[in-house]
Amino acid sequence: MKIVSSWSGGKDSCLAFYKAKMQGHDIIGLVNFISEEYRRCCFHGTTAELIKLQAEVQGKKLFQREVPADMKRYEEIFKEYVSEIRDKHSIEGMVFGDIYLDEHKEWVERVCKDINIIPLEPLWNVPAIEVVTEFVESGFKSVVVSAKADIFSEDFIGRTIDKELIDWLVKKNICPCGENGEFHSFVYDGPTFDKKIELTDTEKVLREGFAKYWFLDMKKYKLVNKLSGIARPRR
Repeated sequence: MKIVSSWSGGKDSCLAFYKAKMQGHDIIGLVNFISEEYRRCCFHGTTAELIKLQAEVQGKKLFQREVPADMKRYEEIFKEYVSEIRDKHSIEGMVFGDIYLDEHKEWVERVCKDINIIPLEPLWNVPAIEVVTEFVESGFKSVVVSAKADIFSEDFIGRTIDKELIDWLVKKNICPCGENGEFHSFVYDGPTFDKKIELTDTEKVLREGFAKYWFLDMKKYKLVNKLSGIARPRR
């Protein structure tokens, strides 16, 4: 099927994209929505430029659109923008990285029905620990870039998502995928990446809104050729 993939820059959308690709779907690009106020992914805090870089190193076109904080307007813009992509590129479906929250899947199914495309949910109802374990064992690399401050300390930000971290989350009785919004991640390398995105300058920031969140501000980074190790600085 000719499709696009919903993309947040984090591990779940990345694994959903990867699984859809392995299933043989023709993925023409990644669809990403960023805050019109901050030009960053909502909740993840990842900059628009870094999302573009993820698409670039995976050889995919990026469809990126700014959205306001208002959920009603978000839905309207989502449907308008994806409809434009559908008409221009003749897509049939869209991949999403939902795992077990019914309200998320119900929203996806409803809006996709409204714009006449097929929703694909390759991670749906797979146990969260199996999802994150498959992500790691498939060779993807990611780092925690945002987390609820009432659950996690500052030290949690910037940690690599690996088996040790997964085990720690399970012992703490926290969803190892952060499906309830406990934390979010940024994928910087993996089997779909032609080059690695190496973070060279970061800062941990505490922000307060409707809730307190720790964020990893990824200020500087470079692309590293995985064969030669040659780096190309960015920013």
